[in-house]
Amino acid sequence: MRPPEKAGIDPDIVYVTSLFTYGWKAVKEAVTFYRRQHPKALFVLGGIYASLLSDHAAEEIRPDVIWKGIIPEVEDLLPDYSLIEGWTASLVFSSRGCIRRCPFCAVPILEPDFEAKPSVKHLVLPEHKSIILLDNNFLASSYSGKILNELAELRNSKKYRYKIDFNQGIDARLITSDVALALAKLNIPLIRLAYDSIVQKEAVGQAIKLLTNAGIRKRNILVYVMFNYMDTPDDFFCRIKHLFDWGVVVYPMRYQPLDALEKDSYVAPEWTPELLEMVADARRVLGVNGTWPPYEGLKRKFLNAKDLFIALELRAQKGVVV
Repeated sequence: MRPPEKAGIDPDIVYVTSLFTYGWKAVKEAVTFYRRQHPKALFVLGGIYASLLSDHAAEEIRPDVIWKGIIPEVEDLLPDYSLIEGWTASLVFSSRGCIRRCPFCAVPILEPDFEAKPSVKHLVLPEHKSIILLDNNFLASSYSGKILNELAELRNSKKYRYKIDFNQGIDARLITSDVALALAKLNIPLIRLAYDSIVQKEAVGQAIKLLTNAGIRKRNILVYVMFNYMDTPDDFFCRIKHLFDWGVVVYPMRYQPLDALEKDSYVAPEWTPELLEMVADARRVLGVNGTWPPYEGLKRKFLNAKDLFIALELRAQKGVVV
């Protein structure tokens, strides 16, 4: 339920989750609304915002209980998908945590210990059409090969091939030829990687090569490119050019601090608000759903530009911005 929807029952406990820290105002709205409806209920607030900024949540929202991190007791329970009309995807965590300790990432705080399941079959409903894996680093699991085989078996066990979505992306540094071949056997509409730093150039380039050699189309490979962190505009520009040269889809991703209370309020030392706005405009005007596909015209625009400013420049032509 989302406010202002009435529950239709009088609960003893109301659990409220939260997403990114800069979405805290919507969380406050939800808690305030349901508190008025159920003043005697115990309110428990969890999720990302509550875990990262518990002091802020305690002061601004004032739940009865703040829950940090995950709830281990529910990790192997099937969600009640009937609560969402028309939902057709099984949501699965085959692992929690990540072996990387990236300073820009919330995972080491939210899920400090890396733990993996040996199987996920019990978490997949046969009537669903897709399986969404939400692992932060799927390939870091010692069971990842076994689970890839499981997913292939599940695909072959029903007439409708499950679509597989590694929603949080796959660690390019852990992709081998065997992993690429196993992924190619699945029905994966989009494979997501990340190119967060220029030092990852070799690993990302090799991963793309292995995936394409296994038969995965470059247009089906999307790479997140973080910017506005510790990088410079030139560094960001170089990474974009590498990806266009490799022929994959580019997804510019603006860095947001872990304690951000307003989205897009942070400007890194090497960046300016004007340049960040240029990236946002170019994503909107030149891209598709925030991405820059490797269309020939778009590739030439970036690969032939001498710097990021020129690559992002939009010119007016006959009343249309191009």
